[in-house]
Amino acid sequence: MTHKVWPAKPRRKEHAKQVRRLPVCHPSHQTTILHAATAPKTVFSPSSIKAPQCPPPACHNSQPKPRTISASHKQHKSKTSQAFAPSQTAPHCHLRLRAMELALVGNPSNGVAKPSCNSVGSLPVVSSNAVIHPPVTSAAGATLGRHLARRLVQIGATDVFAVPGDFNLTLLDYLIAEPGLKLIGCCNELNAGYAADGYARARGVGACAVTFTVGGLSVLNAIAGAYSENLPVICIVGGPNSNDYGTNRILHHTIGLPDFSQELRCFQTITCYQAVINNLDDAHEQIDTAIATALRESKPVYISVGCNLAGLSHPTFSREPVPLFISPRLSNKANLEHAVEAAADFLNKAVKPVMVGGPKIRVAKAKKAFAGIAESSGYPFAVMPSAKGLVPEHHPRFIGTYWGAVSTTFCAEIVESADAYLFAGPIFNDYSSVGYSLLLKREKAVIVQPDRVVVGNGPAFGCILMTEFLDALAKRLDRNTTAYDNYRRIFIPDREPPNGQPDEPLRVNILFKHIKELLSGDTAIIAETGDSWFNCQKLRLPEGCG
Repeated sequence: MTHKVWPAKPRRKEHAKQVRRLPVCHPSHQTTILHAATAPKTVFSPSSIKAPQCPPPACHNSQPKPRTISASHKQHKSKTSQAFAPSQTAPHCHLRLRAMELALVGNPSNGVAKPSCNSVGSLPVVSSNAVIHPPVTSAAGATLGRHLARRLVQIGATDVFAVPGDFNLTLLDYLIAEPGLKLIGCCNELNAGYAADGYARARGVGACAVTFTVGGLSVLNAIAGAYSENLPVICIVGGPNSNDYGTNRILHHTIGLPDFSQELRCFQTITCYQAVINNLDDAHEQIDTAIATALRESKPVYISVGCNLAGLSHPTFSREPVPLFISPRLSNKANLEHAVEAAADFLNKAVKPVMVGGPKIRVAKAKKAFAGIAESSGYPFAVMPSAKGLVPEHHPRFIGTYWGAVSTTFCAEIVESADAYLFAGPIFNDYSSVGYSLLLKREKAVIVQPDRVVVGNGPAFGCILMTEFLDALAKRLDRNTTAYDNYRRIFIPDREPPNGQPDEPLRVNILFKHIKELLSGDTAIIAETGDSWFNCQKLRLPEGCG
């Protein structure tokens, strides 16, 4: 940063040697702002600090005025020298700079400027009543690590699951220092990846941070799972020093070859975008593109940051506010109209149509639209086993889990006897179809995917969003409760298991009876493949539970 020194103009020539030039702000004062992460823990309230009468710091936009020091100031020379000695910091300037720092970046210790996210891609909104100015970062303080941390906060990923390593330590320092961002340490990378997976299911987007190769290869399984489940997880890896590329050197934490691309090649098949940042010129663009792609595609992305770059600044990082560019997705209006007309005509001709919800309802953000079409049409609806918790099971039209021969009581009879069924976001694999044994006929199905609709064996329509299609279809369907009436006619509630004796062994049905009583709208259920997952399919989840 350049300092402008305005020379004094003495009235008499003999006093020229006695004039001392007052600096605008000592470099040691600037360090308070540039190294906010290492600032003292003492908390100052900006509103309680009176602005002292000292020269404005160089980080302000206002230009200092020339000052003339006359001979009458000679007696203050010693005091002035002490106040601005290089080895000392003026207390009032420190308070003022600290107040500025709080106004710029907030105070992570007391949550003054902790942001909250309105929606994906929106800028954060200050949640406290304190008056905080919009973030304006000087070019010197706008580092790569801070830019990435702010981007995570802006999209709603306010918790990052991390495993420290020597390649990502500097980057983690910036994540810790970012107001509104919490770094959660994990015992290994696989745990961090699966924690980010669950976070993305609940919050819409998740993030994890690991170290180069030894950490990246460990987190692969979790990222692959997020890819298969269509979850936007941002995997941040601390990469090698940007100066090590092309040196033919072997680094630790690798597989013993001078080629650093093994980790990248592994991530290319399980992420929708890969950003390898080894220079600052395009780092801003690569970070924003990766995050926007993850949100748009609802898939994980890979961001590798050189270990020597996280603390470096670049002018592009100081351009604030710069909202992420996420272009809105819209349906093709002509295709939407034709698809709604074809589907409505197909379903209105049926005698006892039903609906089944699949796991891609989450990707399409169509939970509300799916429940709305059931409400308006009167159709009963079931859920596929991999979509458990995505449809409102407290709704009176809900009839259970459809899973072929192992469906919940009387659910398969209603679905498979229907003469038309609407599947929203299904995935038909060997597991969900019980070894491809479902007694369904394709010519009877309207299959709605997040961006595509297929009506029976007839036409298929692309560029159609599921939410827009279901909302439009709900207005065109005739009300038909025949299938639901049939379900109510044959339905017999399961008997509650008898109370066991203290000396009897614990049975699974008794266990899940007590689990059912513990469920509430604030409960999150995590069921592993096996007995827990099979028996959870029989639970009727209350509103808000998933």
